[in-house]
Amino acid sequence: MATLFAASAVLSTATTAGAASTATTSSAPPRPLIKPHFTPPKPLSTTLAATAAAASLLLSSPSPSLADSPTFHLYYGTAASAANYGGYGGNESKKDSAEYIYEVPDGWKERLISKVEKGTNGTDSEFYNPKKRAERVYLTFLAGFPGLAPVDAVLSNLALSDVDLQDQIAGAEAVRSEERRDDKGQLYYAYEIEGAGAHSLVSVTCARNKLYAHFVSAPNPEWNRDQDTLRRLHESFKTVDPAPSS
Repeated sequence: MATLFAASAVLSTATTAGAASTATTSSAPPRPLIKPHFTPPKPLSTTLAATAAAASLLLSSPSPSLADSPTFHLYYGTAASAANYGGYGGNESKKDSAEYIYEVPDGWKERLISKVEKGTNGTDSEFYNPKKRAERVYLTFLAGFPGLAPVDAVLSNLALSDVDLQDQIAGAEAVRSEERRDDKGQLYYAYEIEGAGAHSLVSVTCARNKLYAHFVSAPNPEWNRDQDTLRRLHESFKTVDPAPSS
């Protein structure tokens, strides 16, 4: 009987405690709900103004690649003889009498060719990069050539009147040549000379009983930096027919 009483007492006590606990829990006041943080939307006019300002900023800031891209202008060369040569004449005044053309980067400087230089080695025009004078493009011409000799002989003959070209060919790591024809069938020789200190591109053709040689040259550091621009100058050279006189 003692055991049963004890058990009954424990049960009674536990039941009473549980009831008390339940009563205590149910009597606690409910906790308030936590409202989520909410930011009211901005007026539509404010949103549109911010979007327009961002678009304007993007459009007004040029991309680095476009900002750094060079621009070019076309040079008209007359291949005038030393007797008829007068130095600077203005590019536009030469257009109607031009015998050849090639592109020049804007900002490059034109070097005045003396009559003595024109008479000795036939230099007709030259432009150079003012930041590095050895980076340049120039053209020479010689009269009395109805057609091109074999491709290897032409470069060797050109070097006879150009000391810098002689030295570059003599110490060249590689010399490549190719032949091409334009849309009129005119033959051009193209040479690429990889020297120890400089790189050159040469284009040669014959027209009107003259030989025209177009040179693009730069020291190797400038060549590595400006190769695309220098190749563009090289590929832009061609002879043209002067406009008929009125």
